[in-house]
Amino acid sequence: MSRVVVVTGATSGIGRAAAREFAGRGDRLVLAARSHATLAEVRRECHDAGAAEVREVPTDVTTPGALDALTEAALREFGRIDVWVHTAAVMAYGRFEEIPAEVFDQVVRTDLLASAGVARVALRQFKAAGGGTLILTGSVLGHITAPYMSGYVTSKWGLHGLVRTLQQESRDLPGVCVCLVTPGSVDTPVYQQAANYLGRMGRPPLPITSPQRVARAIVDCADRPRREISVGRVNLIMRVGFTVLPGVYDALVGPLMRWGGLTDRQVPPHDGAVFAPNPAGEALRGGWLPDLPRLARAVGDTATSAVTAGAAALRRLR
Repeated sequence: MSRVVVVTGATSGIGRAAAREFAGRGDRLVLAARSHATLAEVRRECHDAGAAEVREVPTDVTTPGALDALTEAALREFGRIDVWVHTAAVMAYGRFEEIPAEVFDQVVRTDLLASAGVARVALRQFKAAGGGTLILTGSVLGHITAPYMSGYVTSKWGLHGLVRTLQQESRDLPGVCVCLVTPGSVDTPVYQQAANYLGRMGRPPLPITSPQRVARAIVDCADRPRREISVGRVNLIMRVGFTVLPGVYDALVGPLMRWGGLTDRQVPPHDGAVFAPNPAGEALRGGWLPDLPRLARAVGDTATSAVTAGAAALRRLR
């Protein structure tokens, strides 16, 4: 029997990739995010990918009562929840003292407190049902720090502490699993969608992985729950440097962030998608990596066209 999977943050980046990946397994999906229009797009994508059934529930995870309503909608449609994947997140760039307090607070509300809210409703449901898997999306920035992203870093450190606590508390709940997927830099639109009070648009530092790779780790975690899965080739190296050589790390991280974590594009102060969705900016990928499958198809199409044209020219010569 197919699983019932709730995905919060399903309209962009890792959440959108995870929804497609679960759809490819034939699971039944409940998709939640703020943008009605983009949810409808993702619903069609999941149907095309093979999902057994898909429901969309427009949800702002920071609104009081919204997560309870989402839980009730999922139970009303499918009668149970087997897996809950939470990926919703926003970011804000700037020096801590220059980011408006209301923007910083909303980043923490979205990235940490909403994650706690998801965990609360999911664990209550799993406890009553006798099992279920909660998968929260952390970040390597929950193990290390970087300048100009204080709200996001604060939230991810808090989330990692919360997950560890929940894992300890759920040890006596048979069938209930709490998992953390920890990516490094990922090719998603979150950087373009971020609030910005630094004057330069952010970007994911190298090396960058694809949201599809993170999504595969999430689905693998649903298949075989584990405490934490790290996705990123240099995550461990950064964690060791942060812990073992803190002085060296702190001396290098600022220049490296300005060189590899920011673009040269100048931007005026703005609050991005922190308070409201920007459907025009929501997508699977952020354009920081080449889309290799699409590139391969384009090359293949070009080669096919060239061969066809060449064959036609040869026939004319004969």
